[in-house]
Amino acid sequence: MRGWGNADIPERGWQRRSEASTGISPRPKAVICQIASVFMDYDELIRQGKVKRISLFVEDSDYLYMLANMKHITRKRSLDVYAFCLMQNHVHILASPREDELQEAMRDLFSRYAMMFNRKYERKGHLFAGPYRQAVCLDDAYLLVASLYIHMNPVRAGLVTDPRLYRWSSVKLFHDHSAAHSFVKPEFVLRLLALDHPSQKKIYSNLLQKSLSIPVGDLLEQPDAVGHLREALARAFPTIFSGVAKKRHIAKRTGLELLDEEDVKKAIHAMRSQNKRITPETRKARRFLIEQLIARGHNREDIATTLGVSVKTVYNTLKADE
Repeated sequence: MRGWGNADIPERGWQRRSEASTGISPRPKAVICQIASVFMDYDELIRQGKVKRISLFVEDSDYLYMLANMKHITRKRSLDVYAFCLMQNHVHILASPREDELQEAMRDLFSRYAMMFNRKYERKGHLFAGPYRQAVCLDDAYLLVASLYIHMNPVRAGLVTDPRLYRWSSVKLFHDHSAAHSFVKPEFVLRLLALDHPSQKKIYSNLLQKSLSIPVGDLLEQPDAVGHLREALARAFPTIFSGVAKKRHIAKRTGLELLDEEDVKKAIHAMRSQNKRITPETRKARRFLIEQLIARGHNREDIATTLGVSVKTVYNTLKADE
């Protein structure tokens, strides 16, 4: 997406917008797992006869400027930030827009930083080469694990051995009882774990510790990396994740009545396993499942493949009761 001052951040949503013909709005005030992966523009380096990545943050003051900028944007654009991690060549943010201004918020955040960076280091041209990606958190367990994934980034990058040792993330707010008040709002995530603050942070620390032993890929290369981490943690902490599933914080905030991811998987398996005979009940169940998948951002071609039916069947199922 060009035309953002000195920033060049194309949006490539992993979960595409659903089609309005189903009558389901995919993300009204949705809680967004906003993964912003931004890199230096290679053009200038190619002209110099070499191609390599350059750090997005050169010194501590650059990190501090990005944090101050993020705080400014949360107030200007009505954005709730739940977790973040500033890495050397990309940024992760877990956030929820209170108004329909997510795109504007990301534009302001990165273009302001790019202009500062270019002035400070006497650069010209685009600072961010993209991609700017986003994944929608549609249930509480995904939201929780997305925050863990974000905080684990410095460990995967080899910068620290324990995520709690990394300075440029929100992890301290999630485990340290003496952490100062911040514009970041970890309580939306922590309330999924317990009622009192000490228990919340103790449980979150335990989840972080377990995450250290779970191999997880790069989200940019493996779009379902958060899902894999979630499955592993759910197996290790079944009681915790069973309790999280009952909270329905996101459903209450967004007004979206969506099945839990595990229930969706079970419904898909049942749909693929049933016989060829279609009854009014199975047709109704298929439509409901298709609408659930569309609300999660899947397009009709993906849904057809997932359910083992033709694209025409998906269209006809949605059109039947219109």
